[in-house]
Amino acid sequence: MEIDLSFYLVAKNVYVNNTVNLSIKITRMFGTKKKDTPGIDLEQKEMIENAQKRIKQKRGLFSHFVIFLIGSVGLIIIANRPNVQEITTLLGLEWWIWAIFAWLLLLAYHAFNVFITERLLGPEWEKNQYDKLVRKQKERIAQLEKKVEKEYVAPHATLAMDTSASHCKITMIAAAGQNNELGKDGDLVWHLPDDFKRFKALTTGHHIIMGRKTFESFPKPLPNRTHIILTRDKNYKTEGGIVVHDLETALATTSGDENPFIIGGGEIYQLGMKVADEIELTRVHGTFDVDTYFPEIDESKWKIKTSLHHPADDQHKYSFDYETWVRK
Repeated sequence: MEIDLSFYLVAKNVYVNNTVNLSIKITRMFGTKKKDTPGIDLEQKEMIENAQKRIKQKRGLFSHFVIFLIGSVGLIIIANRPNVQEITTLLGLEWWIWAIFAWLLLLAYHAFNVFITERLLGPEWEKNQYDKLVRKQKERIAQLEKKVEKEYVAPHATLAMDTSASHCKITMIAAAGQNNELGKDGDLVWHLPDDFKRFKALTTGHHIIMGRKTFESFPKPLPNRTHIILTRDKNYKTEGGIVVHDLETALATTSGDENPFIIGGGEIYQLGMKVADEIELTRVHGTFDVDTYFPEIDESKWKIKTSLHHPADDQHKYSFDYETWVRK
């Protein structure tokens, strides 16, 4: 007798599970520490699931066959009862013969799906088709990579410090106290809503360059701005912006933006002093306990272009001035 592979796999699985369970019970009985038992790998799991599916399909076919036999016998009995007055015929055959024939075709179609379609176009066929598509895709990608390597010519490198060719101006924007205080523990030490609004109005639509700590102080990336994060950590990764490791690369990344902004913190401002064309400084009238400072502005190199005073009020504890500095 030919043994169906499906029944063999299921029986094997039952045997393995029972053996493992018996081993666990024995080790517990004698107080031995239970060892980890290897589980069934994914390939075995797929084989078992496929076997269970085939068993279900064959069981359904067998049930259909039994119902067909019973139904056919029933039709014959009904059609040949003595009190049946007239039997409808078609092409010389009685109606019940056509009914049984149509049902037989349906049964044959069911059997064809179980023994031919599911076997020839089953999981193994699907896997082969998938592997074939993946292989073609990899070949296509390899061809494109070779084409890019052959045809792509890297653009001529330019020094980011020579900013006149790529930017109209580079602006540093900050809020600092009377003694150049910036903030403490990565946060501001004042709350100035109107200054926040001005910062948003000036920087929206532009690239903003900042240090890692400044970036991480934001609850989330600022909307409608491209974040350039400058850090010494070569392994630093984030989805919120572009990570670079020197100011030259940061400025090169902003190429095409006519007015990128440098927004802090203290060390980044120190670097920015060498390349910035303007400084938008909010000078807060007060002294504060901080751990980060804005660099001292050398008035031999910079001059105030405009200054606008904002008094203290219900929403602003401190008065402040909007100062625009330009390089001489």
